[in-house]
Amino acid sequence: MRFLFHTIRNRLMNRYKFKRVVVKIGSNVLTRTDGTLDTTRMSALTDQLAQLHRAGVEVVVVSSGAVASGRSEMRSDRRLDAVSARQLFSAVGQVKLINHYYELFREYGITCGQVLTTKENFSTRRHYLNQQHCMTVMLENGVIPIVNENDTISVTELMFTDNDELSGLIAAMMDAEALVLLSNVNGIYNGDPSDPGTQVIREIGTKRESLSQYIRTGKSQFGRGGMLTKCRIAMKVADEGIEVIVANGKKDNILLDLLAEKPDHDVVATRFIPASRSISQVKKWIAHSEGFAKGELYINEGAYEALLSTSATSLLPVGVNRVEGEFEKDDIVRIIAPNGEPMGVGRVACDSTKARQTIGHKGGRPIVHYDYLYLD
Repeated sequence: MRFLFHTIRNRLMNRYKFKRVVVKIGSNVLTRTDGTLDTTRMSALTDQLAQLHRAGVEVVVVSSGAVASGRSEMRSDRRLDAVSARQLFSAVGQVKLINHYYELFREYGITCGQVLTTKENFSTRRHYLNQQHCMTVMLENGVIPIVNENDTISVTELMFTDNDELSGLIAAMMDAEALVLLSNVNGIYNGDPSDPGTQVIREIGTKRESLSQYIRTGKSQFGRGGMLTKCRIAMKVADEGIEVIVANGKKDNILLDLLAEKPDHDVVATRFIPASRSISQVKKWIAHSEGFAKGELYINEGAYEALLSTSATSLLPVGVNRVEGEFEKDDIVRIIAPNGEPMGVGRVACDSTKARQTIGHKGGRPIVHYDYLYLD
């Protein structure tokens, strides 16, 4: 009997291409036209997530919908400013949202757990590892993490651009093989979707040209971000060796069709082909930490050429012309190329005072060691 169970389980596991995926469900997928939560669509997606889970795929869900869920509960005539409304609706809605997920997954005998986070929680290596450990323990015990930004305290500069940015961080942090970004569009179009003849770009290779010419800069109806943000996050994550798929979450069985070992080629979506290089977990954290940079290191031509070479090269004091900002040892700083453009980020091995004292000198220890340096 036990042999039969494992045989069936192994067959199920072979049905899908990836062993660990992050699925981001956008606001426009879970929101009706009136701005309230679409529980029917939520149920359909949960059915697919449960099937993946039962087949042995480890799934982390990054779910929007708290504000929409709260909006459907609160019927107040009192006028609220944008920040107050967001905090109120999310505080009420997050309870309702996670309860929906809990009840839907319980029908399959699956346990889910809530993980609320903020952008600030990714700013230090310690907090980053604490979150990673929490979700790793959940997955090891068969629990599906449901992740969302804590909108009750995330306001203005503390906010993620949107849940695309959060899902990219989670995918890198959890060493996922794939990130699926579900929106209400079929993928990235090669022009204005409303124009006749415009088609979805099915595959974006590792030599990534700029897609800004194809993408409208407007934001989605209920979310904070837009397709330009989605593309920027997708390219960064794919450059870290994680396949990214942008697809329409309102289509039936979209997740099962996309993640199958032999995907249905009739399913329209955009796939960002992952780079072949493999980078460490530390570098993945650093890659997504540009928003937490405390200063800038302006480098000279010699350092620029050395860093872009194929050999593993650290940033030495002799290669730095100027230091901007005030930072402590182990803070994140931007690396600025001679033309003034950012070229990467790194974790510094000394504070800003020490850095200013040593720049231009030969024979000093690296200001940013190669192991803690990420170049775009």
